[in-house]
Amino acid sequence: MSYLKFEKALMTNLQDSLPRELLRTNRSGAYACSTIVDCNTRKYHGLLVVPVPELDDDNHVLLSSLDPTVIQHGAAFNLGLHKYQGGTFSPQGHKYIREFDCDNVPTTIYRVGGVLLKKEVVFQHYEDRILIRYTLLEAHSKTTLQFRPFLAFRSVKQFTHENPVADRTYHQIDNGISTCMYAGYPALYMQFSKTNEFHFEPYWYRGLEYPKEQERGYASDEDLYVPGYFEMNISKGESIIFAASTSECKPSILPNLFTTEVETRSPRDNFFHCLVNAAHQFHNSAKDGARYILAGYPWFKCRARDQFIALPGLTLSIEEQDYFELVMQTAEKGLREFMEGKPLTVNIYEMEKPDVPLWCVWAIQQYAKAAGKERCKKLYGSLLYDIIDYFMLDKHPNLTLDKNGLLYADAKGKAITWMNSMNNGRPVVPRSGYIVEFNALWYNALKFAAVMEQESGNIERSNTLEELAARCKEAFVDTFLNEYGYLYDYVDGNMIDWSVRPNMIFAVALDYSPLDQKQKRGVLDVCTRELLTPKGLRSLSPKSGGYNPMYTGPQSQRDLAYHQGTAWPWLGGFYLEACLKLYKQTRLSFVERQLVGYEDEMFHHCLSTLPELFDGNPPFNGRGAISFAMNVAEVLRTLELLEKYKY
Repeated sequence: MSYLKFEKALMTNLQDSLPRELLRTNRSGAYACSTIVDCNTRKYHGLLVVPVPELDDDNHVLLSSLDPTVIQHGAAFNLGLHKYQGGTFSPQGHKYIREFDCDNVPTTIYRVGGVLLKKEVVFQHYEDRILIRYTLLEAHSKTTLQFRPFLAFRSVKQFTHENPVADRTYHQIDNGISTCMYAGYPALYMQFSKTNEFHFEPYWYRGLEYPKEQERGYASDEDLYVPGYFEMNISKGESIIFAASTSECKPSILPNLFTTEVETRSPRDNFFHCLVNAAHQFHNSAKDGARYILAGYPWFKCRARDQFIALPGLTLSIEEQDYFELVMQTAEKGLREFMEGKPLTVNIYEMEKPDVPLWCVWAIQQYAKAAGKERCKKLYGSLLYDIIDYFMLDKHPNLTLDKNGLLYADAKGKAITWMNSMNNGRPVVPRSGYIVEFNALWYNALKFAAVMEQESGNIERSNTLEELAARCKEAFVDTFLNEYGYLYDYVDGNMIDWSVRPNMIFAVALDYSPLDQKQKRGVLDVCTRELLTPKGLRSLSPKSGGYNPMYTGPQSQRDLAYHQGTAWPWLGGFYLEACLKLYKQTRLSFVERQLVGYEDEMFHHCLSTLPELFDGNPPFNGRGAISFAMNVAEVLRTLELLEKYKY
């Protein structure tokens, strides 16, 4: 029985099918993304969306969509679907869908009278190329197929509209055409595995509308250019493969290429396999050999904090230690460049955030548990040593090591933590001074480094770190723990933030905690009562002032809600780790029940992955980026922890 399969009743009901999206990626950051009925609802949607570094740092939609048309006995049935201004859907090809299945590759079955047509889609791993295979399963008479490509040639942040500047010229190539609408863009090559006729009938389709952009308060309409259509006959049992790419290929290789790509796909036939598949979609390889973890799709790049938090779950938890090492090789280069005050030569954003080196230590710590301390010392011992020294010598431009052993951040008017939303140029959640997760990470880093130094025979260095950790521990409890049993979010002189936020969970979840068992239980209990949802921890308790759990509306409205009550699965991962560490096997069934809330998401929002965040109130709708690395990573890490505590 298929895991990710949807029947005709759901597919033909746009209220149910349009909110479900599907993402396919390759290793360059290019992707194909739309809804499961192939109706684009975001400006980020498209069949071929690729980076164009010659223009800017954004992705660009080259091929927006491809409309197939089945012709029998002179009657044409268009299988495409677009939303136009005024709420009109045309042509309405979704009504011909019989079923949709994406356990292996996205597969749609269309029935048009006596015609049964199967469509399968893959995105080539190491080329910017989308491949679509059409197979005629049944037909009782001569059948012809037509294909109309809708072209955009624009940034994912913009729209295109009918204009006289667009270049309408095209060139015939093997079994297809190449075209380029604007200077600076790569040519788009559209080819078929079968000989066909291209009919040049240039036309602008005006007023296409993207409802997801409307929901988010943005402009939402554009015009798309269709240069004409391809036409060919197809026989029962025959397969025809369409390829769209930034490079030309030989049509004869398309059948084998498609088969090879299908064979390399990891299945999505259960919850775990869905997450593994999603994990691989965040892999990013640069031409210079650098490896990265993208923070999410469709609009995030590689961000330093996100990469270090996501890295263990996306690699070590699924036994892919080699990719951890490749990513760390690139990340270490960038981190060292930053610590040495040199310009970054790697494409990692936000390396300057104060907690980034601390999260790097945490990632190294997870590697030590997976690969062994000896290999960890060999690969990352010097980096660990240098990061600790970097903070002890007060070299970070935005962190100071105080005499009490705590790290102090002067962040007035700045957003330096993961709670980084801004409104009118100011942080929505202003956090400065002694910040709770910074210092929980710092204590954990000191203790881990002390153990590693001791095992390396550096006893004097280990003792120095232990002494600093002891001061840090005492000051941490004195500074953050209040009489109600939870931790202040930050303390800056006389400014104390009493808000109940999830950042205190790290002081319980990390391997080395400055809290004793009773204090940990108190913190965990408050998180459970006030922050826990089926989709992770809320970013703010409903009892705290400013609670704003619904991430909806225009940008300014969403900014005010981003960290003011929304729920985050990656925080839930650390919460569940804390549960298992404190209560061990007695909480196994609770953790399993909590994971059910994430498995439900495999069938909603973007199939087989997890979105960026959820509303903090029921029904806990998924919001933001359709696929988010830290969330996928932490659920995978929780599944791994669950198995370890079972046996």
